[in-house]
Amino acid sequence: MKILFLLSSMHGGGAERVAATLANAWTSRGDDVVLMPTYSGRGECVYEVSGSVRMVWLADQRGAGSGPLRGLRRLCALRRFIRREKPDVIVSFLTNVNVAAVLASLGSRIPVIVCERTHPAAGHNVSPTLARVRRWCYPRASAVTVQTEAAADWMRQNLPACRRLAVMPNPLPEALLRRSLPLHPETREEPAPVLMAMGRLTRAKRFDLLIDCFAQLALRYPAWRLRIWGEGPLRPALQEQIDSLGMGSRVELAGRTSQPWDALAEGDAFVLSSEVEGFPNALLEAMALGLPCVTVDCPSGPAEMTRQGEDALLVPPGDSQALEAALARVMADASLRETLGLQGARQVRERYSLEAVLARWDALFAELGVVAAA
Repeated sequence: MKILFLLSSMHGGGAERVAATLANAWTSRGDDVVLMPTYSGRGECVYEVSGSVRMVWLADQRGAGSGPLRGLRRLCALRRFIRREKPDVIVSFLTNVNVAAVLASLGSRIPVIVCERTHPAAGHNVSPTLARVRRWCYPRASAVTVQTEAAADWMRQNLPACRRLAVMPNPLPEALLRRSLPLHPETREEPAPVLMAMGRLTRAKRFDLLIDCFAQLALRYPAWRLRIWGEGPLRPALQEQIDSLGMGSRVELAGRTSQPWDALAEGDAFVLSSEVEGFPNALLEAMALGLPCVTVDCPSGPAEMTRQGEDALLVPPGDSQALEAALARVMADASLRETLGLQGARQVRERYSLEAVLARWDALFAELGVVAAA
């Protein structure tokens, strides 16, 4: 099977990492994969991509130059590439790329699978114009995939004309799954228990709420520290909040890390405080590593990942008292931490393994009449 895989760039990000994981897995079993970033500035690939994956930059294609009609030129270049390559199926990530994939393939009879990477109801990167074009394009795709059942419900209500709708969660990376369980905190170098959080320092992550909750618990649990991994525009405001609460020695804005699993594995618990998520990879990976987790039941992902709170402590969105109480339970009870950590890890490692996610993709390919490599 020849797969043309379209996405905006390979600069970095959750969608790009998943694309690399899928492309590598498909080629390893014998599929022919062309990975095409469509970003006009070309850029670089920061993820490890197999040498068997053919990386082709749309910016390098004839006619995909700059100028006032750049978008149209790129679309025409993509259409010419599709006609020349004749893939068996096209897979695209992210709304703007999805729209281009549908438009460039019109009349080709090549199945096109477009993949939304955020919860459409909460997406802030889709302009009204792009939303209208999406409404026209998605019913013309062979299939639309989303990452969660909550996103699928939104699609059914708002884009009922879509031909096929499938839920395709992100797979856990194989390298993470090779890490043994349980984690052994006694072998770590950390002198005190650490509550971990991870994400871009933006309003949606609600680290301000988390810092306030932790400050309320600090006197009751004097040994604990809070470490937040990530960078973003709210760093100065969050640091000011930490200092004003007198939490400078207890709460750390740790910045970016190139080794997120190693960073998370140094913790004793994990918390997700977001008001909205598309598919919270940090929560999934923390659970897979065996960390006991507390998470806000935001749209979308946490409820499904935790099996409605069976495998982590799930609290209502916007409820600071509930978040504080859940954190207190985890910080106070080592037995609960061990139980939640192991139970959550076993569940997500089974449900979100690469093998399980590839099986979902193969089922969708089969529905479209495309046969994967044996």
